[in-house]
Amino acid sequence: MLEAYIPVVLFIIVAIGFAIVALLMAWLVRPERYNKVKLEPYECGIETRGDARDRYSIRYYIIAMLFVVFDVETVFMFPWAVIMHKLKLFGLIEMIVFLFILLVGFAYAWKQGALEWA
Repeated sequence: MLEAYIPVVLFIIVAIGFAIVALLMAWLVRPERYNKVKLEPYECGIETRGDARDRYSIRYYIIAMLFVVFDVETVFMFPWAVIMHKLKLFGLIEMIVFLFILLVGFAYAWKQGALEWA
């Protein structure tokens, strides 16, 4: 019965061994030269301004959530387009209902002023 677990145990040993060897090799060959730029949080070449923990307006998060919601909902249209010929009239009606719900949500967000940037 225990012979069935030998490949699993060997796989775990090899995986752990590979991780340890890779970390040791990286530690041995890494350069030990540090400078001011390397110790900064971002190495983009632009001087940072202010604190990284500043507060953002709630509008930023609302717009981000709306983008995710509408983007994910529109991604659902691609599988429908692929099998549209198989779904025939039923699929067309379902997509019209789906797009109507999407349009109602968009109109509601627009009416509430969630899409205004300033």
